Amino acid sequence: MTATAEAGAQEALAPTMPDPLSPAERRHLANALRVLAIDAVEAAKSGHPGMPMGMADIAEALWRRHLRHNPADPAWPDRDRFVLSNGHGSMLLYGLLHLTGYDLPIEELKRFRQLHSKTPGHPEYGLTPGVETTTGPLGQGIANAVGMALAERLLAAEFNRPDHTIVDHRTFCFVGDGCLMEGLSHEVCSLAGTLGLEKLVVLYDDNGISIDGHVVGWFADDTPKRFEAYGWRVIRDVDGHDAAALDRALAEAVTPCGKPTLICCKTVIGWGSPAKAGTHDVHGAPLGAAESAAAKAEMGWTAAPFEIPEDVRAGWDARGRGAALEGAWQERFRRYAEAHPDLAAEFTRRVSGELPADFARAADAWIAETAARTDTVATRKASQQAIQALAGLLPEMLGGSADLTGSNLTDWKGSASVRMTGGGSYVHYGVREFGMTAMMNGVALHGGYLPFGGTFLVFSDYARNGLRLAALMGLRVVHVLTHDSIGLGEDGPTHQPIEHAASLRLMPNMDVWRPCDALETAVAWRTAVERHTGPSCLLLSRQGLPAQSGPGRTDGAARGGYVLAEADGGRPDVVLIATGSEVQVVMEARTVLAGRGIAARVVSMPCCELFDRQDEAWKASVLPAGVPRMAVEAGAPDLWRKYVGLDGDVVGIARFGESAPAGDLYRFFGLTADAVAQRTARLLGRV
Repeated sequence: MTATAEAGAQEALAPTMPDPLSPAERRHLANALRVLAIDAVEAAKSGHPGMPMGMADIAEALWRRHLRHNPADPAWPDRDRFVLSNGHGSMLLYGLLHLTGYDLPIEELKRFRQLHSKTPGHPEYGLTPGVETTTGPLGQGIANAVGMALAERLLAAEFNRPDHTIVDHRTFCFVGDGCLMEGLSHEVCSLAGTLGLEKLVVLYDDNGISIDGHVVGWFADDTPKRFEAYGWRVIRDVDGHDAAALDRALAEAVTPCGKPTLICCKTVIGWGSPAKAGTHDVHGAPLGAAESAAAKAEMGWTAAPFEIPEDVRAGWDARGRGAALEGAWQERFRRYAEAHPDLAAEFTRRVSGELPADFARAADAWIAETAARTDTVATRKASQQAIQALAGLLPEMLGGSADLTGSNLTDWKGSASVRMTGGGSYVHYGVREFGMTAMMNGVALHGGYLPFGGTFLVFSDYARNGLRLAALMGLRVVHVLTHDSIGLGEDGPTHQPIEHAASLRLMPNMDVWRPCDALETAVAWRTAVERHTGPSCLLLSRQGLPAQSGPGRTDGAARGGYVLAEADGGRPDVVLIATGSEVQVVMEARTVLAGRGIAARVVSMPCCELFDRQDEAWKASVLPAGVPRMAVEAGAPDLWRKYVGLDGDVVGIARFGESAPAGDLYRFFGLTADAVAQRTARLLGRV
């Protein structure tokens, strides 16, 4: 390690030491971020230079002086997390990652916003080393950050021991006016204050500008008072272009107080641009060649585009201090492992996301017991029973509900509620569906936990974009969505999901399960837990559903679709396809059809996406060519037409529901055995 790196490492280990650089030297380092943003946006002919230019001084203070990270190991478990919630300013983050020493070469910055580059228009998790989460949809980054801070608090309570601290890091988040206008920010910041997440530090870029212009006409909140009302510590009126003032604010923000901290930074958007600074013209468009040159002259920057002087690179290089920080933690972890070997092994497993070595054997036994059941049970209750079994195998399960615990049945015996201090395994999110979903994403991104949360299926609309980002990032989260159909009855059309199952199935990388009984519910849960490439939605009934029977059901359900009941006499005249509560309907319709001399095969398809991923031989064995098909589901019918083809038919609901007892509704909408049998006979021309 060089003398410069050693000095940087010592400073990182004690960031309260005075910075050896002068204010002018620090400004010069910040200007490197500004010109990289200018150059990249100019090269791409699109992008957002204003925020990176306005927040460059804040980024310099945080990343050089306070953020604990190691560019050589972006996955170091005890690193501080950094979230750029105002993700349109992505070049600020790419500049930081490049300059501090992450594997992001200057060639990638030159390819900003180009196909297959590591510098897309908005930060994308899993694509760029050092990017902790996908941001861009405003407000979701700060919600992820709250989830990360919650995961840190819970993991520390679970694993730290006296004289052995292995979990002790912070989550820092940059936000802009847009993030704080989004209703999602109210949901999660309120809960962060209630839970006292003091390791969360949010830096607010208060520049008063959004795309449409000066925000005073549409955003006149007293933001400091708002956050104080949430229970946050608020550091007001910090000059976002004064490195020393920012250092003081950050030093205060990391002192314990039992509250999350908001630092309100007054900045000028596009700082350094002579003609456009402080205006919305610099928000989301290139400066142009002439103004770019003028801005660089204003900053005294003489290097060519994308050229970083060696003294600037040396000033930013964080590899030395990062190695020292992680090295000190590795030594702490070594001593921890000597004193608590079992805990150390469990911690390592948990943060890696691996399942316990004996999980498959234990899960096989539990599934086998479930397969032998013959009782009638609502699948929401079967889900709770699955949670109970899994919680005994997976201590990383972190459950919760958006104020519907008693309806979603997402708690379990032995679960402990998360409160203001200490640990816990169950989060009461309150009536915050979007906040819950986005926080769960943050928990999953942090690592160490497998989050799941519940609400009614119809309210998945509130959480839609959080679900989408979970799918986009490939996160292992489980959404328990109960009251899945008109079967909830009297609550009426506001609460009866019609289009929701089909809509969720349209989302790439989302597995949507609608199980018909306890066995399929157990298989759905196990598959979701074992899936490391994306989220799962479990659509569950309020009403009791009878247990189905038949050979090979466990393996068939695990393939997403299978033959539940074969046609009497061999080759079927028709294939009846159904999910969830309608499986029993088509099983009864099969009997009615048999009385008419029509042989029907019944296919249960609890997860269309998983079925679609099977090999062609399996799919053909379940849905044979040349046999007419009828699909039945209490919801929007159109998606099922890809399975039944032009010669098939679908019994579904293409309008909103009604308020009435469930039985009356099923009769009214033609979702009975007799109605399905009559429709099928008509399809076959045998009425």
